[in-house]
Amino acid sequence: MPGIDECLLDIMKLPGARGAAVVDWTSGLALGTIGESPHDDHEATAAETAEVARMAAEQPAFAQESARAETPDEDPPASGVEDVIVTSPAGYHILRFVETDFDSSVFVHLWLHRSEGNLALARIRLGELAQRLVLA
Repeated sequence: MPGIDECLLDIMKLPGARGAAVVDWTSGLALGTIGESPHDDHEATAAETAEVARMAAEQPAFAQESARAETPDEDPPASGVEDVIVTSPAGYHILRFVETDFDSSVFVHLWLHRSEGNLALARIRLGELAQRLVLA
């Protein structure tokens, strides 16, 4: 089971990966970063993406109850949200929520180059890495 650093190294192996971070969305703090950052400031990017993650996770439309109603046999993430994808002309930002034994307030942020990356592959791979990520 990979820790934060190993997880980030694996993420950067994805085609088109420009940068990545593991972020606590309640505090906006980066627990680990690698590669580039959209504003050349990983901490500012972590705080900004945490706002987006928090808004998505705390909205009643995405609540756990509605996720359970649609998929009763599966265990949805605590927030009911698996990931958030934001597109821009130059790239994709994927925020993948990580299930933890404590409060599940962590997500992985991947910044992907639009023409070099594969959004579907990145989303699948982030899901796999998020399931194996060990936060100590």
